[in-house]
Amino acid sequence: MSKNKDFSGTSVSRYSLALFELAEESNSTKEIEDQSFALINLISKSKDLNYFIKNPTNTKEDQQRTIVKISEQFKLNQLLTKFLCFLISKRRFFYVEKILKDFTETCSKKRGEIKAELVVAKEMSENEINRIKEDLTKSFDSKIKLNFKNDPSLIGGLIIQVGSTMIDTSIRNKLQKIENKMIEA
Repeated sequence: MSKNKDFSGTSVSRYSLALFELAEESNSTKEIEDQSFALINLISKSKDLNYFIKNPTNTKEDQQRTIVKISEQFKLNQLLTKFLCFLISKRRFFYVEKILKDFTETCSKKRGEIKAELVVAKEMSENEINRIKEDLTKSFDSKIKLNFKNDPSLIGGLIIQVGSTMIDTSIRNKLQKIENKMIEA
């Protein structure tokens, strides 16, 4: 089983790097990155599309016809469409979501961005999120690509993770620590 995981991880990296290099050569990296985000969202929101991608009984021809239709409807970059059809021809289309996510992460790294996660208990305004992003950019002396999530189960406070650094000021975490101390006593 671990061989399959290694194979898929290696394949994902190789295919996403190939897409990145092709996009760089054609000066269409930003366009393909934006379209990759859109496709990732489409895949995650559409159970039918997700099933279609992962269903091994679909023929290559059916998959390619579907991708061409999606490409025409969403006006995808021709390079991205050819890349998706290439994945289908190599029977690697079931990795498409992972490959596109890895591709967008590669684009982000090449721009010098550091990936950060912000999880808060309450809704935040765009202005508040941007202030936190600016503070993190100053603290880490690097561009920050911030992924924001709302999680009411935190009760209050926030969790910030930048790389391997995590700051957890959530009330849920504090209650968990108190509970652990009570159990130990």
